[in-house]
Amino acid sequence: MSGVVLGVVVVVVFFLALFLLHRYGDLRRQQRLVLVGTLLAWYLCFLIVFILPFDVSTTIYKQCLIDNVAASEPKVCEQPWSYIPDGVLPVFWRVVYWTSQFLTWLLLPFMQSYARSGAFSRTGKIKTALIENGIYYGTYLLVFVSLLVYVVIHLKWKFTFRELQTVCITAANTWGLFLLVLLLGYGLVEIPRSYWLSSNPAYLLNKTYFKVAKMATEKAAAEEDLADVMDEVSSVNQSVSSSSPLRKHVDTILSKVKTRVIRCVQRSTRVQVQWPILLNRAFHLEDVSKSKASAVRYFMHSFDSDRPRGWIQKLLCTPSVEWYWECVLKQFFFKLLAVLLCLLSVTVVWSECTFFSTKPVLSLLAVFVQTAEIYYNYICIEMVCFVGILFLCVCVYSTVFSIRFFNYYYLVPHHQTDSYSLQFSGMLFCRLTPPLCLNFLGLIHMDSTVSHLNRIQTSYTSIMGSLSLLSFISHGFYIYYPMLILLLCFATYYNLGSRCLNLLGFHQYITDDEITSDLVDEGKDLIRRGKLNIPQLFHYSNLFCHFRTSPGGYRSISHSRVNIFDDS
Repeated sequence: MSGVVLGVVVVVVFFLALFLLHRYGDLRRQQRLVLVGTLLAWYLCFLIVFILPFDVSTTIYKQCLIDNVAASEPKVCEQPWSYIPDGVLPVFWRVVYWTSQFLTWLLLPFMQSYARSGAFSRTGKIKTALIENGIYYGTYLLVFVSLLVYVVIHLKWKFTFRELQTVCITAANTWGLFLLVLLLGYGLVEIPRSYWLSSNPAYLLNKTYFKVAKMATEKAAAEEDLADVMDEVSSVNQSVSSSSPLRKHVDTILSKVKTRVIRCVQRSTRVQVQWPILLNRAFHLEDVSKSKASAVRYFMHSFDSDRPRGWIQKLLCTPSVEWYWECVLKQFFFKLLAVLLCLLSVTVVWSECTFFSTKPVLSLLAVFVQTAEIYYNYICIEMVCFVGILFLCVCVYSTVFSIRFFNYYYLVPHHQTDSYSLQFSGMLFCRLTPPLCLNFLGLIHMDSTVSHLNRIQTSYTSIMGSLSLLSFISHGFYIYYPMLILLLCFATYYNLGSRCLNLLGFHQYITDDEITSDLVDEGKDLIRRGKLNIPQLFHYSNLFCHFRTSPGGYRSISHSRVNIFDDS
């Protein structure tokens, strides 16, 4: 049975990673190596999340068997339904962990530089990638070796290969934990708050107006940048004839400009796809606002969609049912979900601040697991572990997916994420997931390095090595640094990060900000002007519905310039 469960999980997780890659990447047009590398990185990270609860329940069962050996009255140890035989998980974790580390530190950075290179030949792309990564990681390696030599000489350590392996793992996990806490502190507050605010249609509508105004500016800038760079390429290309001896220098210049061209084209295409989607959302939220204020419990659409509706949709999704869902039930559902997520956030924050205390046990997650362990309720143990790890991953990964570094790294749905961003996300996932899971094992007191309990380790913890070699890390950084989450949660709650970005010129949606109010008014005016162009608007609606249902979907819309805001 255990082998079947493990096999099913491995297959399901693969299709989950493939689905997400299909949603964010372009399986038809992007390079196969980029897609395979990103898919493998996401797949390995998701495997860790889904398999680790089985490792915990199997370890608890083994601990029961060990306790019975020394006990005068042996207990009945029930084997978990998902029990994995000895020797399977250690090999599994080694393969998953070291493959993910190879991807994140070597292969994906090389492929990232290769995809970003402006060279016209494969040899040129490989050369550029080798030079960039050689300089970047050569510096890291020099610093690491220097510190390692310094520590060995002053502390008089006698290194073995196993100890060197532990130091490398510790260095990677320390870097990951440093970034993990920053992302987690934001997600633990922002995710419950976003669902609570989503229950307010007026808030969502104003925020959508804000996004419309920002995207209108970004759309104009993207089109202008693309036109400028194409003019530059054309002028450079025509300046020297193909037979001229100076042509090779022109090709060198064009290879440098090619990177800008690729970036501008991707940005312009991405905005062209997101623009009608955002407009459609604004129109829908305006319909919700009008329907909610109406005395008739009947959902009213501003524009009829030409998309064909199946008989099930016609039977169930009537205007009356749609009104109750959009104006009543949906808001209640979001509030209930926000409350549940808020309770999970409080549980995680409290556990992060108290997991070092084993007598008494203060970590709520550890209390849940140990209570279920008394009754050998393995399903409950696995559910607590799975929900806890999944929630941590959602908080971290959703923050990663929403990050925008000056439009340079940006994950966009509807197949519009560029190769560089896909690979960057794969690198980041591989660096964050192992320390995230190790941190969770500490929260439930299954990491003896942190809890100092006389228990056998999980197979996952065993491959990390003994951190007692670096006591200042295991007894200091790993215990006290996660407490910083509490301060980051307060900073996120009061929007300190958003206010700082506002001061730097990166406008964020803050309800009591004057610039936000101006952008909301601007977005509202854009939507109003768009609705005045009724013929063009119907053309937009039909086009949008066609691209949503046609093969290739949103990819084709970038070739159509539909401007519904022209006053002429």
